[in-house]
Amino acid sequence: MCGIVGFTGTREASPVLLEGLRRLEYRGYDSAGLVTGTGADFHLRKKAGRLAELAREVIARPAPGCYGISHTRWATHGGATDRNAHPHLSTDHDIAVVHNGVIENYAALKQQLVADGVAFRSDTDTEVLAHLIARCYDGDLLQAVLQATAMVKGTYGLAVMSRAEPGVIVGARLGSPLVVGIGADGHYLASDASALAGFAEKVVHLGDRQVVQLDETGYVVRTRDFDAVDMPALDIAGFLGDGDAELGDFPHYMLKEIYEQPEALENAMRGRLDVGDATAHFGGLNLSAQQLRQIDRVIFTACGTSYHAGMVGEYLFEELARVPAEVEYASEFRYRNPPIDRNTLIFAITQSGETADTLAALRESKRMGHTTLAICNVVGSSIAREADGGVYLHAGPEVGVASTKAFTTQCAVLAMLALYLGRSRHLSAAQGEKIIADLQALPDVLRETLRCHDRVKAIAAKYADARNVLYLGRQYLYPGALEGALKLKEISYIHAEGYPAAEMKHGPIALVDEQTPSVFLVPRGAVFDKVMSNMQEIKARGGPVIAVASHGDREVAAVADDVIPVPDVPEYLQPIVTAIPLQLLAYEIALLCGCDVDKPRNLAKSVTVE
Repeated sequence: MCGIVGFTGTREASPVLLEGLRRLEYRGYDSAGLVTGTGADFHLRKKAGRLAELAREVIARPAPGCYGISHTRWATHGGATDRNAHPHLSTDHDIAVVHNGVIENYAALKQQLVADGVAFRSDTDTEVLAHLIARCYDGDLLQAVLQATAMVKGTYGLAVMSRAEPGVIVGARLGSPLVVGIGADGHYLASDASALAGFAEKVVHLGDRQVVQLDETGYVVRTRDFDAVDMPALDIAGFLGDGDAELGDFPHYMLKEIYEQPEALENAMRGRLDVGDATAHFGGLNLSAQQLRQIDRVIFTACGTSYHAGMVGEYLFEELARVPAEVEYASEFRYRNPPIDRNTLIFAITQSGETADTLAALRESKRMGHTTLAICNVVGSSIAREADGGVYLHAGPEVGVASTKAFTTQCAVLAMLALYLGRSRHLSAAQGEKIIADLQALPDVLRETLRCHDRVKAIAAKYADARNVLYLGRQYLYPGALEGALKLKEISYIHAEGYPAAEMKHGPIALVDEQTPSVFLVPRGAVFDKVMSNMQEIKARGGPVIAVASHGDREVAAVADDVIPVPDVPEYLQPIVTAIPLQLLAYEIALLCGCDVDKPRNLAKSVTVE
């Protein structure tokens, strides 16, 4: 969600801060601000709206100085206004703070501060921190931050400056990511290493309840008890992912990332499929083959699109590996106390590796002694570092808020994991070889699937005025229907729902009318005839039907109003192939609705608060 960038060194800070914030725009935000320092003077600039508004403000009113902190805010407490934008200052303007996270006891703290005569200028929880740190300050900013954060409950990633200590920035972390960057011209602080690409050469990831003090000459990391911590500094290149984060010739990141899916799948599978042994291999699971054979239950925990991938994983593991599997919303799982035996394996699925609910679910699972693995796209992320082992997607940077290539690579990785477990249990070598051949063919299948774009564009023009859309599929394609509906909701703001097709007659069919299109996922498979019957039920009630179907399927074409053809693949790979036309359909409808497809309203790429 929110983004933090700080810098102290030998060059002007504001260009560094603005460029770092630009690289974090994909995380989602509704206001931006920065404060720089020259000697004992602060220069505060902040604006609601896009980062371009802040850039124009800095051009009109320059913010000089070689140290500063900056922030992009996604509103939680208080609306998206200039006064609620970060940074926030203490009453005497001596302390400046930017903050990611939520201070859960801010209301009680604010009430106490107001009673003591403190005047608040914003509606945010963060301003409480500025006043607390100012009250605790006695010549040592690091100690003041330690004392103030000991009073708060909740989560935070902080960057703090004091006018009394020019050039010094203090950072603190609890539940919200923060990294230190080391460069030739100074030191950096950021919520994401991607903000520091081209600036820093090495990064240090702070752990929970750690603080850091940095200036032009160096940095020191300490615990809450003030003990110094020797943290490894790692090359930043290892944390920036594979692939190019620039737009190139594409008008939007979402479209670029849709078209990158064949290459993303190749990268996700590279070196992991062993034709000789007819299985898959993973270097980072940190579990022996014997330990994996002892697993008798798998739980996937995730949020949003990753949850839908986990639903696909549930089908894959039960069919290919014959292992009972279930998927849980991380936001619910973290607060439940389900009976889980010792031979249960917990998979946390996440693109960013920083999703707050998924991270909390993983930590709770570890606390209870369960083995935890991560399926993640970001090297060095909190979930990747805290899991017992895991698998990187290698999908490359995903900038568009609506996830595309992360979903398809997650499904592919889950298929390879199911193959790996299946070969250790019941799958024959011949079955393993067939699955490997199907997976290896998948990138070219997706390249063929992308040829449907023109057809999808024409269909989008017919239905862009719809206010409700139903997405329907069965078995492996039920999660696909949910994901297709989510994509449309996320970027076009059109209400959409996904259902198992057979559930329509148990209530949702009441929604069907001539203005409500239904998108059926109906490539050939074991329940094809059943889904065709469900399609007929919709048609009988006057509902328009869009069908995603196998190439040349005349039976579907005779019923549906519009057909999007996709190549035939085995049923367990159909969620990957059918995802592409659904992503393109959402994209094209969103464009026709005049929506910002890369930065949809109210959404953030990485949900780092509960």
